[in-house]
Amino acid sequence: MTAGPGARRSGGHCCHPAAHTHQRAGGERSQHSVTAAADAARHADCPVPAGEFLMGDAFGEGYGSDGETPVHRVRLTRFRIDQHTVTNAQFSRFVTETGYRTEAEQFGSSAVFHLLARARQSDIVGTAVGAPWWLAVRGADWARPLGPRSGWTDVPDHPVVHVSYNDALAYCAWAGRRLPTEAEWEYAARGGLQSARYCWGDDMIGPGGEHLMNIWQGVFPMSNTRDDGYLGTCPVRSFPANGFGLHEMAGNVWEWCADWFSPHYYRNSPGTDPAGPAFGLGRVTRGGSYLCHESYCHRYRVAARTGNTPESSSGNCGFRTVALP
Repeated sequence: MTAGPGARRSGGHCCHPAAHTHQRAGGERSQHSVTAAADAARHADCPVPAGEFLMGDAFGEGYGSDGETPVHRVRLTRFRIDQHTVTNAQFSRFVTETGYRTEAEQFGSSAVFHLLARARQSDIVGTAVGAPWWLAVRGADWARPLGPRSGWTDVPDHPVVHVSYNDALAYCAWAGRRLPTEAEWEYAARGGLQSARYCWGDDMIGPGGEHLMNIWQGVFPMSNTRDDGYLGTCPVRSFPANGFGLHEMAGNVWEWCADWFSPHYYRNSPGTDPAGPAFGLGRVTRGGSYLCHESYCHRYRVAARTGNTPESSSGNCGFRTVALP
């Protein structure tokens, strides 16, 4: 188990680690195609109007090697995006109808944060390089998100996790949907605000002192005061929606985007409906997770970006989808 692209950049060790270096259990190969469902999973969409926005970090607060600058104007065609990330219950229907096995299931283990693991010591088979709080747990997967002694039915309305980019594509093929591009994701996350720091404005805490996202409070990685109410994932729709009606676009779980990740892409990306570079350092992930903290990894800012290898999975990464035309 190795640390991911985010872990090699400043403030990145709370990001989801990259894929395992060992073979899949039983030598199985990834399933590359899944037949679309006649009655696809129901998705609560929000319309996002066509428009222009300034993409990138307007505050100069990002990690230089993430490539959040230069700020550049982007024009997008209208689209419809999920109100929230795909849940365990939604993903369960996909698995039940198709028999799909995720890459974490095929690898035999996945990354679980050490304070959350529910597993025997013998099932902890390694740690992430440079980030020992990430445990490689045998039997951890989407259906057992904290390890073999946990189950998705305890948290049906939480985001599905331990899903790779490839798993997300398989779900989309079945549901008749797609992943958002990185530009679509940021435009949607901004909720109609121009150059704001967060999805709701420039202040991290609400006017009444309320928390507006699920991130780490306390001293990472050993002590979380849970001032926002959560140590790990929270149910979808736990925090207020942004201006487009979207929930948890910051914190909770990282979200896969369609694009390849390149820290240099913003230097010459297209101005209209950019779809990302032709190749890159893994696939883009956005939004941050319950492990982000302002003193350590503040990638819950709306401009923040990172990436990971397409086969990687962890307990803090999921996805949301976009409707096809």
